[in-house]
Amino acid sequence: MPINQSFSWWCFAGSKVPDEVVMATAKKIGYKAVELLPVDKFQMALDHGLVIASHPGHKLEVKGLNDLDCHAEIEALILENLEVAKKFKIPNLIVFSGERRPGHSDEEGIENSAIGLKRVAKQAEDAGINVIIELLNSRVDHGGYQADKTPWGVAVCERVGSPRIGLLYDIYHMQIMEGDIIRTIRDNHKHFFHYHTAGNPGRRDMDDTQELYYPAIMKAIAETGYTGYVGHEFIPKGDLLQALEASYKLCDV
Repeated sequence: MPINQSFSWWCFAGSKVPDEVVMATAKKIGYKAVELLPVDKFQMALDHGLVIASHPGHKLEVKGLNDLDCHAEIEALILENLEVAKKFKIPNLIVFSGERRPGHSDEEGIENSAIGLKRVAKQAEDAGINVIIELLNSRVDHGGYQADKTPWGVAVCERVGSPRIGLLYDIYHMQIMEGDIIRTIRDNHKHFFHYHTAGNPGRRDMDDTQELYYPAIMKAIAETGYTGYVGHEFIPKGDLLQALEASYKLCDV
């Protein structure tokens, strides 16, 4: 089965190309979905035959699931966005660990995050929607972020024990933090409910100026039996429509 590809709206919006042209062109290229776009663009995406692959469950901030004091507020936001996801048939809501807290261990962050996610797990199961912790790098882009390694995220998922609580495995971010991308996918794919891509270094196009070989990575993902979406989340260096097409062709394995 070919990889179902999507693209992150924030990377490709705001240029001189009209929004409708971006969506229509993406659909023509072969994209199945778009993600991380404003709510007021949802209907436009649906009208162009694009699934909305992911939406934030709450904001990426300094404080997150690893802080017990934030759980009530985060729970309310996730439940509110579960209703949005049900209405627009969005399969994934993205959530965040927050930054490491002085004097608090990684183990405490795991436990607190699991406690927070258990508060919404049943509702996510009933809705049939995934709540996914995004793995981000803390070395370049998100200093202090706690969910910056695969084992940390896997530990949270196992602690929660819900079929609707998983990880967003961001290949760009985890290349910075861990490398060993294909082995990690093979070993942990049951916890990877969604994927993001970008070239490293720089979060730019997946071309021959960066170090990741995406055809092999996509093949590894496909071999796990994955049927979800792989979202391209890079900032194009040149023409955005050409970048959309090039990334699609590169990953169409």
